[in-house]
Amino acid sequence: MSQELLEGNRAIAEAAIRAGVEAFFGYPITPQSEILERLSKRLPEEGRAFLQAESELASINMVYGAACAGARVMTSSSSPGISLMQEGFSYIACSEVPAVVVNVMRGGPGLGNIQPAQGDYFQAVKMAGHGDFHAIVLAPANVQEAIDCVVLAFDLAEKYRTIGMVVLDGAIGQMMEPVELPPMRPVRPPEERPDWALTGAKGRDPRTITSLYLGGENLERVNLRLQAKLQEIAANEVRWKEYSADDADLLLVAFGSVGRICQTVVREARAEGIKAGLLRPLTLWPFPSARLAELAQQARTILVAEMNAGQMVEDVRLAVGDRCPVRFHGRMGGVIPLPDEILEVLKKIADDTASGGEA
Repeated sequence: MSQELLEGNRAIAEAAIRAGVEAFFGYPITPQSEILERLSKRLPEEGRAFLQAESELASINMVYGAACAGARVMTSSSSPGISLMQEGFSYIACSEVPAVVVNVMRGGPGLGNIQPAQGDYFQAVKMAGHGDFHAIVLAPANVQEAIDCVVLAFDLAEKYRTIGMVVLDGAIGQMMEPVELPPMRPVRPPEERPDWALTGAKGRDPRTITSLYLGGENLERVNLRLQAKLQEIAANEVRWKEYSADDADLLLVAFGSVGRICQTVVREARAEGIKAGLLRPLTLWPFPSARLAELAQQARTILVAEMNAGQMVEDVRLAVGDRCPVRFHGRMGGVIPLPDEILEVLKKIADDTASGGEA
């Protein structure tokens, strides 16, 4: 398979087409508008549906409707737009219909700026909406992984009838890299819609999809079923990557662009005699807690690096417990930490631990 040079956002659009997306509904916002731009041209060329809605609120409810009809459907936005969609995410989760959401994160809070950031971790992972549910959250570190994660998000969303969310910062959305696109999958014909989909009741009993369950016991039964599904996802769909982690004294934990930067930090630290390693989560939910707990048994200190004020670090601390100290280094507002910056923090930790000081 040959490679081609593609910008991250346009690569995401092409990946969705090749994954068989039938409909896209969205609203432009920097730094992800190129996804809409590409799909506005490519989906009609493929005989599929593209609609720029009047708002993020409208677009997520259009996604909800198409998902109820059994269509393979997607939306994308950036941080403030994702905030507006959260009510719809909750309806989709409770109704148990599959949908894919891409969030190309920007600086915040508020309108913030259009620089890359990772401040939406809590929003995506802790709950993308009200009630007791989680989306499956995938975090690519480069353009090729963004392609792969989009395809995987469709598969997982349909397997578990839930939301597959891909979160990446604006740097990945805007950068250009050589990539391999997957083969084109056929679009599912209407007669092959899943047996829960609302396709018209002629010749069969009517079906109902809803997120409204009156009475506490009724809704509790639904929640128990949803929680059982989430436990199945947590048992089977945890994904991560490791770099020189098996013998690491000092373990870095980072996701997305910062995880990619930390690969350079590990190489440079090893060249200076520091036994550094990296665990990079590919799934932010479910989080690789068990593997992190194992690595914490051998590590003297864990350093979490993020482009926020410290969000994933909370999940790291929950996983690690009292096995070893956990430190944090973060940049905010759209500032990308450089490898030398993180390396200096790591060297300070190495010096402190070698001299018997606090890690």
